[in-house]
Amino acid sequence: MPISRVTKLYSVQDAKIAPLTSDPSGGPAVYGTSIDVPGIQEMTISGEIEVKQLRGDNTKLATNSAITNIEVAVTHAKLSLDVLVAILGGAVTDSGTGSTEVSTWDLTSSNATLPPFKLEGVTPPNGVDIVGGDLHWVLHKLTLSAFPDLGFANEDYRVVSFTASADPLIANGKWLSAVMNETAAAIV
Repeated sequence: MPISRVTKLYSVQDAKIAPLTSDPSGGPAVYGTSIDVPGIQEMTISGEIEVKQLRGDNTKLATNSAITNIEVAVTHAKLSLDVLVAILGGAVTDSGTGSTEVSTWDLTSSNATLPPFKLEGVTPPNGVDIVGGDLHWVLHKLTLSAFPDLGFANEDYRVVSFTASADPLIANGKWLSAVMNETAAAIV
C-alpha cells in the first residue's frame, strides 16, 4: 500500500545547491557536487499563472491557464563563499598559511556568470505526518532572479537571502518535485 499523499510540513532542516553542469535533450541532467546552504532558515516557493479568457456573444466562452514562472526565496543564517560561486559566479582564491590564511571571493565582469543550479530542501525527520519520514522540495534548474541580499547589520546578525526563477529541464521537463519519504533521507 502506498504512503499517504497528504501531510503537514514542519520546518526545514537542510538545503543544498548543486551546479547544473549538463542538461542535454533526452539525456539525464548532470549536477556537480552538492554544496550545503549553511543555517537554512526558510525556503518559500511561489509561482505565476497567466490566464487567457475567450469572450464572444457577450459571454465567457473558455479559459486557458499556463504556468509562466516558479520562483524560490531562500534565507540562510551563514554566508558561504562556495554558495555564492554556485548561484552568482565568481571565484574563490585561498592563500596564506597558518594565521595568515585568507579566502577571497571575487566577482568580476568576466566571471559573473549566473550559472544554473539545483536546490533541494528537506524537513527534519517527523516534519511530515509519517513517523520517521520527511519531505524534500527539489527545484531542478534555477537561475538567480535578483542579486543576493548580502552585507552587514548594525549590532545584529546579518542573514543572507536570494531569489531564483525556475526553468524546466531540457532533459525531462521537470521544474519542481515534492518527494515524500517513509524513512527520512539525507540530501545527496
